[in-house]
Amino acid sequence: MKYKGSCHCGQVAFEVEGEIDSALSCNCSICSRKGSLLWFVPRENLTLLGPEDAASTYTFNKHVIQHHFCPTCGIHPYGEGIDPKGNRVAAINLRCVEGIDLAAIPVHHFDGRAL
Repeated sequence: MKYKGSCHCGQVAFEVEGEIDSALSCNCSICSRKGSLLWFVPRENLTLLGPEDAASTYTFNKHVIQHHFCPTCGIHPYGEGIDPKGNRVAAINLRCVEGIDLAAIPVHHFDGRAL
């Protein structure tokens, strides 16, 4: 299935394809502050609907995840990184996806603080 999403002001917009079967709630220092619910997809399943440089990027700790956010409204719609098998992945913030029922999606909790 194809979904659309964006930051609050719409400057950072995207389409993403896949089946949302679960979400991840991470308690690391950045995810807990953002309140993100993450859905991981292969990076090629994410299509940006504007220029890639419409988003600003923040990295921290080991600098392996690029946390993308809108410089205008501050919302974090997605991130990018490499999974443990070496594949490029996108972490979609489900709170930025249009027309989904978040209450119907099972949430798995990840102890990112322990990393």
